[in-house]
Amino acid sequence: MIKPDFNSMNKAQLRAYVIAHPNDKKAFHIFVDRLTSKAPTETFDIPKSIAEIEEVDILIRKKLEQFKKN
Repeated sequence: MIKPDFNSMNKAQLRAYVIAHPNDKKAFHIFVDRLTSKAPTETFDIPKSIAEIEEVDILIRKKLEQFKKN
């Protein structure tokens, strides 16, 4: 069996391959490495009050709406 070239696959192709081949550990590790290398490095403090929790909730909802529009 010929192994696919994971480096030539885009993220969607690699994700589809990993889903179709859940036992392929090498593909899984390459997929996770690719995702984490492009992940934002921002960190946020834990909300300390109800008001802060509500603010975070609003920000998350706004971000989700942005993703839905794209």
